[in-house]
Amino acid sequence: MVHDDANLVAAGDVSGTTVYGADDSNVGTIDRVMIDKSSGKVAYAVMSFGGLLGMGGDERPVPWETLTYDKSLGGFRTSITEDQLNDAPAAEEGWERDRDWETRTYQSYGLAPYWI
Repeated sequence: MVHDDANLVAAGDVSGTTVYGADDSNVGTIDRVMIDKSSGKVAYAVMSFGGLLGMGGDERPVPWETLTYDKSLGGFRTSITEDQLNDAPAAEEGWERDRDWETRTYQSYGLAPYWI
């Protein structure tokens, strides 16, 4: 659970937080965050989306800067659409060690990679 009155949040508390679209619709849920070991920056939120009752869905790492915490919703807000999530590179095995994959992912959301 993300605490609305705190400036900091534990990475474990972000897991399970709902992500809302620009129209307040439920886009998905954050499963975990990925932190760059060298810089200490949060690079991605791995987000589950689609499916029914938690089954048959998919997951995609999304750049952390695409998310903004919204106290009124008690979750994160994003302008990312489900179509963008579906079109983004899938998180294949080893993605967290593949700069080419990371570059393509950031490009798919129209962002400069976090390490630049």
